[in-house]
Amino acid sequence: MDQRPDAATGLPDDSFPRFAFEGAPVALACLGGPDRRILAANPALGALLGTTPEALTGRRLADLAHAQGSGSGTEVTDEELTDETRWRRADGSPVRVRLRAGPERDGCRILSVEAVADGAAVAGAQATPARSPSAPQIHPEQTHLALASAGLGEWSWSPADGRVTLSDRAAAILGYPSGAMPAWAELRDAVGRDDLDRIRATVEDAVAKALPYAIELRFRRADDGQEAWISARGRATLAPDGTLTGMIGVLQDVTAREEARRALHDREQRLRVATTVAALGIFEWHVLDDQSLWENERMWEIFGRRPQDGTISMREFFRTVVHPEDKASFRRAVAAALHGDGVLHATTRIRRPEAAGGEVWRTIEMAGRFERDGPAGLPRRLIGVVADITDRRLAEERQSLLIRELHHRVKNTLATVQAIVGSTARTASSIDSFYEAFVGRIMSLAHTHSVLTEDVWQTASLRGLLENELRPYADGEMRAGTGGRVELDGPAVDLASEIAVPIGMAIHELTTNAAKYGALSNRAGRVRIRWSVEPGADRPRLRFHWQESGGPLVAPPTRQGFGSRLLQRVLTTQVQAEVATDYAPGGLVLTMLAPLPARNAALNPLAAL
Repeated sequence: MDQRPDAATGLPDDSFPRFAFEGAPVALACLGGPDRRILAANPALGALLGTTPEALTGRRLADLAHAQGSGSGTEVTDEELTDETRWRRADGSPVRVRLRAGPERDGCRILSVEAVADGAAVAGAQATPARSPSAPQIHPEQTHLALASAGLGEWSWSPADGRVTLSDRAAAILGYPSGAMPAWAELRDAVGRDDLDRIRATVEDAVAKALPYAIELRFRRADDGQEAWISARGRATLAPDGTLTGMIGVLQDVTAREEARRALHDREQRLRVATTVAALGIFEWHVLDDQSLWENERMWEIFGRRPQDGTISMREFFRTVVHPEDKASFRRAVAAALHGDGVLHATTRIRRPEAAGGEVWRTIEMAGRFERDGPAGLPRRLIGVVADITDRRLAEERQSLLIRELHHRVKNTLATVQAIVGSTARTASSIDSFYEAFVGRIMSLAHTHSVLTEDVWQTASLRGLLENELRPYADGEMRAGTGGRVELDGPAVDLASEIAVPIGMAIHELTTNAAKYGALSNRAGRVRIRWSVEPGADRPRLRFHWQESGGPLVAPPTRQGFGSRLLQRVLTTQVQAEVATDYAPGGLVLTMLAPLPARNAALNPLAAL
């Protein structure tokens, strides 16, 4: 092994104490003198404090204390070297650290520094080792104590016998007894198979370039067979001719950190899946600088923007995006969250540009929580989610409209049934005739309702209602010009629910009367029905013409039955139709002129597709 001493420190250039000090993933410093002055610092400490090891050399430990930390401006006592305190980074920001100091030897005392703040120690561990030319001599005993206190174990490998020497801490991490010297082949068999090729490539590249290396791997512990995550750092030792003489390094059990990282990753994945399935946008709004961060693609979709367009500040959101009528209520929701528990719930309409041009108003629901610097501090940022609930709101409005329509229809139906019962009873000559007339009218009413229920638009076809009633009396097709007994001639007309029921009942009564007393009561009679749609003053009108011929001679009725009252009263009151009835001797003729109500788009469940 090359033992050429370093001119500044007197230590061999490839000695384990120097490698462990400079390459350790924990922040280390060598303190000396009564004022606890930093004689040497490793790159991890420099990274922790946002500076270089050289910039720390010669500074007093008390100079690092943050203004609000204990001991600021005073000398550091021995008790404070084993305590938590606040230090100041190079940029002036505070960092909370935990100190552990070893015994003093030859004027040098090793101090390990662990960051309590999230991510600080990890950032320091990624620093590239760089040696200070004025670094003092660092003794192995001090380095060993510092590494052990930080949870690291030392190892060395000799190619002569292929065995790995482990410190007590390293042996415990790998599940070996104290003093164990396992062969590298034994350790290799315990490494996760998926990690071997990666480890081999990393180590070979580092050895070829004479650089230290850092790897993480899965290792099956020797004592219990449990898998652990190990972070290992190493460096090859070379002879003057470049021959490999061994390796030295440190290792650490990072299972807890890896499990925490994986658990965080799994939670993030579950959150991402949940927000994707629920179509939620995730955002952060930084209050002081009025900057927004959009965390997923759904945010851009909801607001109709592209990443190159940038996000929207809260000022722009209020000025140009929120609907003018919703600004006051949205401000009240934000104010209530700031003065309350910090939880925001708000619903508002936003202006969203469309890809094809133009803009539309969409309804969004926003939920989030304000984070503060402290229990009584200023709000720092708002973290929340956004959902586009436009379709849900339209569905709710349509459902409400359908319920009102249902109530109206049930009310009219009950009134119609009541009228059917009373009028049928008054005109029936016997129980059998009452039953026959009543059942026929109820079945006609039920058929009309069935057609309305099955149709998407809640409408009924006029031709369908006629065919259903007249099919039993037709002798073939009912198309116009066929010369059949029943002819239907007219365009496709869909009747809205409010007029479909009374018109359907009227068709039933006309058919029943024709079958009993009119053209359909013998074999020679014919019924011709024509209809058309013509423009009206404010809406289209249906012109309906029913003409019978070839039946018995017709005379005006001596008394008005239910059918007559239905044709005259129900059609007039419920349909606002103009009805004219002619009892000509050759056959009954009825003409109806009825306005067609406009269809309500909200009743169409396909309107939002």
